[in-house]
Amino acid sequence: MPIDIYKWKLLDGRMQKIGIREEDLEESFIRGSGRGGQKINKTSSCVRLKHVPSGIEVRCQQSRSREENRFFARRLLCEKYEASVLNVETERQKEIEKIRRQKRKRSKRSKEKILRDKKVMGEKKKLRGRINIDPSG
Repeated sequence: MPIDIYKWKLLDGRMQKIGIREEDLEESFIRGSGRGGQKINKTSSCVRLKHVPSGIEVRCQQSRSREENRFFARRLLCEKYEASVLNVETERQKEIEKIRRQKRKRSKRSKEKILRDKKVMGEKKKLRGRINIDPSG
């Protein structure tokens, strides 16, 4: 399924906005790697884009289609350009940082607070026990 013309125009607008011109790009098609057997060995669907002024190089092999890979490579180049040259934090970088924060080890004080809260909850739960209404005892 080819990329919609509207998406190409949006990408072109984004490229112009950040200062990447089509004339500054070197595009070449190379054979892909990985799974795919005979088909991958015969077709050159992997796209290599190089932005000459900044020296940023991108390879893209997300799809079997060369046309889709051209689109994805340009989009990836824009993200890399914004991240390195314009120092704009991309969505991907935000996602990576979020995961890094989630995996970070808890501090000693934080662990102690959690254990303290657990102990308080345990005490509350003990008080919820059955009430014995037996008159003999």
